[in-house]
Amino acid sequence: MNSRTMTSLERVLTALGQREPDRVPFFLMVTMHGARELGLTIKEYFSRPEYVVEGQLRMRAKYGHDCVYGLFYAAAEYEAWGGEVVYFDDGPPNSGMPIIARREDILRLEPPAVNQTPCLLKTLKAIEALKERAGGEAPVVGVVVAPFSLPVMQMGFDKYIELIYEEPELFDRLMKVNEEFCVEWANAQFRAGATAIGYFDPVSSPSITPRDIFLKGGFEISRRVIARVKGPMAIHLGSERCLPIIDDIAQTGSVIVGGSALEDLGMLKAACRGRLTVLGNLNGIEMRRWTPQQAEAAVKDAIAKAGPGGGFILCDNHGEIPWQVPEPVLMAVRQAVEKWGRYPLAWVNGHGEKALSAGLQ
Repeated sequence: MNSRTMTSLERVLTALGQREPDRVPFFLMVTMHGARELGLTIKEYFSRPEYVVEGQLRMRAKYGHDCVYGLFYAAAEYEAWGGEVVYFDDGPPNSGMPIIARREDILRLEPPAVNQTPCLLKTLKAIEALKERAGGEAPVVGVVVAPFSLPVMQMGFDKYIELIYEEPELFDRLMKVNEEFCVEWANAQFRAGATAIGYFDPVSSPSITPRDIFLKGGFEISRRVIARVKGPMAIHLGSERCLPIIDDIAQTGSVIVGGSALEDLGMLKAACRGRLTVLGNLNGIEMRRWTPQQAEAAVKDAIAKAGPGGGFILCDNHGEIPWQVPEPVLMAVRQAVEKWGRYPLAWVNGHGEKALSAGLQ
C-alpha cells in the first residue's frame, strides 16, 4: 500500500501498471452537467471551449473524480464530415440525417482536415486548456469514434450493415478514409495535451457483429489505428459486451477496456488481469433512478469484484453519464469510493459471495 495521498494522475498510472494505488481511481464522465453548473443550455455550453473547460474543472472540484474529459459530444465527428447536429435540452447532441445518402457517395468522401474544422478545433482548444490547468494533477481524456463504428452516424445503422455484407469494396473504401481521419484526430488530441484517448467502437461488440466479421473489420482496423496513434488508447464498446472477444481486444494494443453492465465485472477483471486495465461498469441508465444508498451498494460491489490488485478504474458503463442523473447520486459515488476504495481493501476478505452479500446489506 502507498501511504501517501497520490495525485489523480499518479493514482491512474499506478492502476494502469496493475498495482494498487492509495485508493481506487474513479472517472465521472459528466459531459453535460457543467452546463447546469454554469446556468447554460446544453447547446450554449458546447458553443465555446471556455465553457466546457470551466464546467469540467467545476465538476471535478465538486465530485473529486480522477480525470477531466475533453469530449464535447460524439456527433462532433459526424459534424466534421459535414453532417448536421441536433441539440436537445436534456441529452447529448446527436447526428442528423446521414451524409451518405447513396452507397456511391462513399467514392467521393475525403477525410476532413482536423486543423481546418471548427467543431474539432473547439475540442482541441479545450484539451489544451485542460492540460494547462489540470494536466499536471489529473489525466486529460479525449475520445475518437472507431472507423468501424463511425458509419452508423455517416449512413445509418441498417444501411451500414447491408454495406458490410453486400459491398466489400465500398466498405474497404469507407474504412480507409475513416481510418485516416481517426488517426489524424487522435494524434491531434495527443498533441493538444490529452493523456489518453477512449476509442469508442460499439459495432465491434459480439452483441452486434459476429466474430468472423469483427476479426476482418473492427479488430484489424483497431490494431492498425492504435499502432499509428502516439499515445495510450482505451477500447470502449459503448456499454456493449466485450468478454467473448477480450482475448482479441488484448491484442489490439489498447491498455484499457470499458466494461459493460451486462457482464459480470469479476469475470471481466479475471480475464483482463495482467493484460488490460478494466474501466467500468456502473449502469448509467439505472443510475438515473438510484438512491444514494443504491449508489453506495453499486460502488462497493464493483470495488469488491475488480478492485483487488489494481488494474481497475471505476466508471459508468457507457462513457457518458446521463443528464438526468441527480447530484446526490454522483456525490454518493464519490463518498462510497472514499469509504470503500482505500487500499488495502481489507474488507474484501476473500470469502466471495458471502463477503459481497454482507457488504451490500
